[in-house]
Amino acid sequence: MHTASETHPLPPFAPPHATLLMLGSFPPPRHRWTMDFYYPNRQNDMWRIFGLVFFGDKDYFVENKNFREAAIRDFLTEKGIAISDAARAVRRLQGNASDKFLEVAEPLDLAALLARLPECRAIAFTGDKAADTLLPQLGAKPAIGRPADGACAGRALRLYRLPSSSRAYPLPLADKAAAYRAVFTEAAVLTASAPA
Repeated sequence: MHTASETHPLPPFAPPHATLLMLGSFPPPRHRWTMDFYYPNRQNDMWRIFGLVFFGDKDYFVENKNFREAAIRDFLTEKGIAISDAARAVRRLQGNASDKFLEVAEPLDLAALLARLPECRAIAFTGDKAADTLLPQLGAKPAIGRPADGACAGRALRLYRLPSSSRAYPLPLADKAAAYRAVFTEAAVLTASAPA
């Protein structure tokens, strides 16, 4: 049976002064969303990781079991962090957002997005699917804990691979936060004075 492709429902979040671009794979089905923004599923720990790393509080961006979308957008803008997904269209082979059941129908036009982010010099992938999808546009694939140098549209880029923020990824939240902290520090969006 052929599954129809699904176009990404969100535009890239692209503060023009962003220095770091974070790329996931694709959002979950709409019924799992708690906000109209990236990582909207309350079972995904991305915004808890951000809370731990930047504020020492996993619930900093959580209110009444939902995420505080306006606070997240304001924070990312202040820090110069852009967010998008590596796929612009996918086919869901199992009706969920699991990377192993997503077939990329159309990858992100990374060069076009980077043209909107003139100060961006680093990309962090939040999963293998995202990295694998854009590998042909970058020429290098980082491993967790081992950044790589790549390029796109003539721009040199530092590439990072982060552990998935999905709870299905078998790593404790504190360990995920430590990996993100290291990348955010190296990419200069986190200062050494931030809470440990």
